[in-house]
Amino acid sequence: MKLLRVGEPGAETPIVRDVDGVTFTLAGLTDDIDGAFLASGGLDRVRAALAEGSLPPVDAAGLRIGSPVARPGKVVCIGLNYRDHAEETGAAVPERPVVFLKDPSTVVGPFDPVLIPRGSVKTDWEVELAVVIGREARYLADPGEAAKCIAGYAISNDVSEREFQLEYSGQWDLGKSCESFNPLGPWLVTPDEVGDPQDLGLRLAVNGEPRQDGSTKNMIFEVGYLVWYLSQYMVLRPGDVINTGTPAGVALGLPGNPYLRDGDTVELSIDGLGTQRQTFITA
Repeated sequence: MKLLRVGEPGAETPIVRDVDGVTFTLAGLTDDIDGAFLASGGLDRVRAALAEGSLPPVDAAGLRIGSPVARPGKVVCIGLNYRDHAEETGAAVPERPVVFLKDPSTVVGPFDPVLIPRGSVKTDWEVELAVVIGREARYLADPGEAAKCIAGYAISNDVSEREFQLEYSGQWDLGKSCESFNPLGPWLVTPDEVGDPQDLGLRLAVNGEPRQDGSTKNMIFEVGYLVWYLSQYMVLRPGDVINTGTPAGVALGLPGNPYLRDGDTVELSIDGLGTQRQTFITA
């Protein structure tokens, strides 16, 4: 299944898209796709309703698409999780996951404009596989237990301001938590439809020019390990999002450092998870 939310910001309606591409409203099952919905077995209720044909079809064409998950409790990010990305930035390949938190209010829709912060000269892009938590993960015994805690996957653009992140004080959050810095979606795709999360191609282009072309098979720390690892240090709750890192090809690591400017467009995609497109504008 693919779940999404459509409508104006703050007034999105939850819908589901089946394997044939037909969309149905979830208005009779839930008010929103959020942590409470996921924690209460919402995905199972949607599957059952689809199977029995009780969901009314809806035409969502032309409607704004919001983040597929409303109000994440937290966005946990993994830095330098692809060997080629660590190498291009001159960083050592980490022996343990590099973890930082991103303000959840940065999460916006996959086609919403992204604001370049005032004074920014080093706004950068990062296509990433996002993991959405569907069941509490607390002190998991091993990475094999992670699968039961994952509601699904989505595309994330972990937008970063490198000067704020790396040059001001070494506090990554300053360059990661600017408003609109985490487009998410278009869909929350359930694990049964995704298949192996460690065999997905990731791509990103700026103004039509390819910049990133990688695969999740090249992650240093795989999805299951990350969920297990994080659960040893924090409680992951339904609706939380994990950004799992980006492959090589960011502006920070490219010749000439072609950072984003007002009017630039970024398109990104991940196999089976759809496509995003944002225009960057000055705040």
